[in-house]
Amino acid sequence: MDKTRLEAFSDAVIAIIMTVMVLELKIPHGADLEALKPLLPVFLAYILSFLYLGIYWNNHHHMLQATRTVNGKVLWANLLLLFWLSLVLYLIAICLAFVQQNISHFIYLLVALIWFIPDRRIERRIAQ
Repeated sequence: MDKTRLEAFSDAVIAIIMTVMVLELKIPHGADLEALKPLLPVFLAYILSFLYLGIYWNNHHHMLQATRTVNGKVLWANLLLLFWLSLVLYLIAICLAFVQQNISHFIYLLVALIWFIPDRRIERRIAQ
């Protein structure tokens, strides 16, 4: 398998995750701005989730640029990554939200920071 098929598969999984997220957005029960107020938390959660997935997607493609061949190990590693993108540290953060919201918020921020700054080792590998 070449890396373009792996990228296409990963893109499809991320697109499905984004589609499932948008299904949570509901239609307001009125035609004024007041009707949007109860929907604001869900909409903000969607925006944040979309940004997080965008960060992951961007870094995933960045990482695959350094890949020359795809073998079984790469396929399994990619599948594991995609699984955790839909669950990751998020499961821990969700559970901790019932106990201590600040720790939960910190974990969400940590996950974003892990992925936000591209790995410089990838840049060096591509330069070689």
